Amino acid sequence: MTRREARELAFILLFEKMFTDASMDEILEAAREARDVEVDAFASRLAVGAAEKLDELDDAITPALHNWSRERLSRVALTVLRLAVHEMQSEADNPTSVVINEAVELAKKYGGADDASFVNGVLGTLARA
Repeated sequence: MTRREARELAFILLFEKMFTDASMDEILEAAREARDVEVDAFASRLAVGAAEKLDELDDAITPALHNWSRERLSRVALTVLRLAVHEMQSEADNPTSVVINEAVELAKKYGGADDASFVNGVLGTLARA
């Protein structure tokens, strides 16, 4: 599994977490069993790590939203931002520019028309801070 595929899988798992009270371990197990998904270590580390610190990630994202509240964000944009901020904080070996680019690509694929540019702007602000 490539890093891009792992990030996409982590995004899907974290997005699913928004709709259930199940633990990330339960979501991972369900993905393995019901959808025959192979979850590699990187995807699991991203999804589990982000799920464990949602409040902390939201606190980090909020100052960069400039005249937006977290509640106004689409669920896709919020999930992409959470995942990217988590990766920027916890995976120091991964270049920030790569993390931002991958997040923008996820927003393009799964989000609305304006999600990609919004995600790029927020993550760019956070990276410069």
